[in-house]
Amino acid sequence: MSEQSDQLRAGFDELRASEYAHLDSGGEVYLDYTGAGVYSQSQLRHHHERLAARAYGNPHSENPASAASTALVEQARRDVLRFLNADPAEYAVVFTANASGACRLVGEAYPFGRGRDLVMTFDNHNSVNGIREFARRAGARRRYVPLTPPSLRIAGDDVRTALRRRRGLFAFPAQSNFTGVQHPLEWIGLAHDAGYDVLLDVAAFLPTNPLDLSTVKPDFVPISWYKVMGFPTGVGCLVARRDALARLRRPWFAGGTIAAVSVGSEWHQMAPDETAFEDGTLNFLDIPDVSYGLQWLNQVGREAVRSQVAALTGDVLAGLSSLAHRNGRSLVRLYGPPGTAGRGGTVAFNLLDPYGVVVDERLVAAEARAEGLSLRTGCFCNPGAGEGAFAIGRRMLRGIRGWGVRTLDDYLKAIGVPTGGAIRVSFGVASTTGDVTRLLDFVAETYLDRTASADGLAPRLRC
Repeated sequence: MSEQSDQLRAGFDELRASEYAHLDSGGEVYLDYTGAGVYSQSQLRHHHERLAARAYGNPHSENPASAASTALVEQARRDVLRFLNADPAEYAVVFTANASGACRLVGEAYPFGRGRDLVMTFDNHNSVNGIREFARRAGARRRYVPLTPPSLRIAGDDVRTALRRRRGLFAFPAQSNFTGVQHPLEWIGLAHDAGYDVLLDVAAFLPTNPLDLSTVKPDFVPISWYKVMGFPTGVGCLVARRDALARLRRPWFAGGTIAAVSVGSEWHQMAPDETAFEDGTLNFLDIPDVSYGLQWLNQVGREAVRSQVAALTGDVLAGLSSLAHRNGRSLVRLYGPPGTAGRGGTVAFNLLDPYGVVVDERLVAAEARAEGLSLRTGCFCNPGAGEGAFAIGRRMLRGIRGWGVRTLDDYLKAIGVPTGGAIRVSFGVASTTGDVTRLLDFVAETYLDRTASADGLAPRLRC
């Protein structure tokens, strides 16, 4: 290990001790940054000090408390655009509750229909997959671009083929929340050249990677800020190109979204800016915490975080790959690329017993919890990546609607797969080498040379 790497890791050990000591207070290990980031002590102090200093009111007024809220909300819009290096003349920030709400804003208002298709990759979060229901109701065609095993990447030629017909909306993740694969941002320009708008899901990408909207120009970027900085929850946004936002047609209006409305004539006029998409009262007490959180990340050093996460990801990939039972069979089956090139800090895998049988992910979840490890199991709301990882093809799924499937366990039994998903670990700003060591020790000490058993496990309730 180089001196520079030693210094980097030592610096993050110090950061962990000073700002994220609450992670270690109970002897727990947090390995679920793709699920949610972790807040720093500085963020909590800033939140408390701001709210203790004065009263803030509903922004839809001119009184002093309202004006104070409005000023901080507008500052947060500017800070978000600055963080993404986006031109305010080109991009707008619409505050939402989360990235899922931002995806819904696009789906319900996008002009799907004859001549406007929806193209998505198999590797998408369900909050993006759900857009297809709006497209379906509008009579638009839906096409999925397949994954290529074993790396579970998507071939550029398959993307080009899918975009050859007509035009519409193309949706894909900058980074898979299942495998950590990072998909080429060059697809944005490719889709634009083919006549498509682009929705870029950055939920797994943005916490540890820069997104420069002056060089890549997706039309819609849904964001949940708790995934980026840990705090606050309940605040997300849709960062959208202003010309793309103008093409959306909302199916309703609400308080705060209209310039004028009449009951007697059933007439209304939407607000002329991004507030036309902000239904009701904004979360004005928490939105200003986005500004401080972005400042905090810049203070820590975004490139330092990216380098630290890449190094830890390499460590865990190497460590898991090296584990084997005494009979020589591998203990771990990794999904996605085996190395760190073109992938982020998310690693998905299953454990195998000495006979090659998959260890039920519910058992791993329970035993990891008992050891204080916060990792994630299941399909991670990304069924397409799961179908690619477990080789679930169209033939296996054919006729599933007529099989009487009601639960996730019914579904798994019907298609004949041995597990309900995978195990996922992910790294972020507060991750250290000690976290990797705890994980590898747990896997080796608990599952080496142990026969798999699923006896006594509770039913699976959801994907």
